Amino acid sequence: MVKLFLSLIGFFTLSLSPAAFAFLTITATIDKNPVVVNESFVLIVTADDDVNSNALDTSTLMKNFIVGRTSVSSQTSMINFKTTRTTKWSTVLIARNAGKFTIPPLTVENQQSQAIAINVLAASDPQAAKQQELFITTDISAKEFYVQQQVTLKVKLHFSAELKRGSLTEPSLENANITQIGKDIENETIINGRRYRVIERTYAISPQQSGAFILKSPVFSGEIMVQSKRRSNFLSFAETKPVSVIGDDIPLQVLPVPNNYQGAWLPSELLAIHQELQSSNDTFTVGEPITRVITLTAAGLSEEQLPEILMPVPAGLKVYPDQAELHTGMNNNRLVSQKVRNFALVANKPGTYQLPEISIPWWNTITNKYQQATLAAQTITVLANPELEEKTVLLDSENIGISPKTEIVYVPQTPWLQWLFLALWLLTSLAWLLSYYLQNNSGREKRQKPTKINDAYLGLMAACKQNNGEQALDLIVPWYNKTALEKCSTLAEVSSQLNSAEFTKEINALQSTIFGKTQQTWQGQNLLAVLQRLNKTAKTAKVNTSFSLNP
Repeated sequence: MVKLFLSLIGFFTLSLSPAAFAFLTITATIDKNPVVVNESFVLIVTADDDVNSNALDTSTLMKNFIVGRTSVSSQTSMINFKTTRTTKWSTVLIARNAGKFTIPPLTVENQQSQAIAINVLAASDPQAAKQQELFITTDISAKEFYVQQQVTLKVKLHFSAELKRGSLTEPSLENANITQIGKDIENETIINGRRYRVIERTYAISPQQSGAFILKSPVFSGEIMVQSKRRSNFLSFAETKPVSVIGDDIPLQVLPVPNNYQGAWLPSELLAIHQELQSSNDTFTVGEPITRVITLTAAGLSEEQLPEILMPVPAGLKVYPDQAELHTGMNNNRLVSQKVRNFALVANKPGTYQLPEISIPWWNTITNKYQQATLAAQTITVLANPELEEKTVLLDSENIGISPKTEIVYVPQTPWLQWLFLALWLLTSLAWLLSYYLQNNSGREKRQKPTKINDAYLGLMAACKQNNGEQALDLIVPWYNKTALEKCSTLAEVSSQLNSAEFTKEINALQSTIFGKTQQTWQGQNLLAVLQRLNKTAKTAKVNTSFSLNP
């Protein structure tokens, strides 16, 4: 009972102490006044006690300001055995409209701060130009344009204070592709007698839906160096202050695709197509590769929007296209994209060929009219190649085992010679029967007569293993003529006779490697495997034909 009485006395004693009658005090200040539209300022709320960091509610500020990040710090100090505790909230605010506003009282644990009157200046105000440490300007190439048309947005960050750190967000637009072009550009400028450093960034914007939209400007958030209020006799300290700045929003009107437009949608200020041939006289020879370079250039389109360049060719010509080369850059503040594609053409026979017209439809965004970029049809003449014809004749002559000039000799018939040949034939037959009988009786195995090796096939195999494409091309026709009854003089005839998709694919790849504009190293393993299968099939077919019996 005595202990309970003493505890109650202690409780009432503490309750009646001066600390028990102390109330929490809340103060609010801002780092500058007036402020400028779209430029940040810092609201500092201080409580003279250690309270919960989530006790401050800033939702009432969202009516007139953009509320940025809030940092919280607590401090405890003891002077002459007297302990002092404080809690401080620093909130970054941005005013979106010019005028006179009031920061309402803020509540922390049922205690309120005082209201603050603030004057927000427009960016064009002469007084604002004197105190702006940081601001963003934006410049867009067009505010009304077509869907999928590309426009460029230039964003410039100006700052006169020393930046400690910072980051710049990208602009945002609903249903649009936004891509940064190139690298940031840094320079300096003087505005109203004040020197600013400028960081310039360029974006390409392509909306994917028509209608009215608002382009949200980028936001910069970071810290700048400020002179500390704390000073000593020997040292002065520098502190950092959080800052944020945002540019003006930009209203945009995106127009739909015109109803009368036909074809792939290509909205551009300028679209052109042209070609280059390796020779200016339009005359070539059989087997000579013809390099044709087609270039498509467009302003206001990305390289991904450029259509595929296709080149149909007439019969008698084979085309080997290279992979397209894509380029994008800026020219007179406009985005310019380019697609370059090389085609290697090879003629199998002489004649006159017409390369068809190539036409690409597009929409002129300056004149608002449908247009076509056209590459006119072109006629080329292919002459016979004397060296190729002479080589073909020599190969055919070697394959059939006769010289180019064959003389026919007539032998007069003599009766006694006929009887002599008959007698020799009978003796030979008798000797063969006797030899066959003796071999069967002795149990010896019959030996096969060795066949003549196909020298062209061996050379072709060696060329494939050594990755020698030119030698392989020269030996394909001789190899085929050694294995087939019907002779061929060109690769096209060999491909037609074999009727093998694998063989045709490998030959096209070989010719593309040799005759293409880009020099590449040919690998012969795939062609070697195909030729081995075809050669085995040809031998089997030949053997089956020789020993087949008619029904």
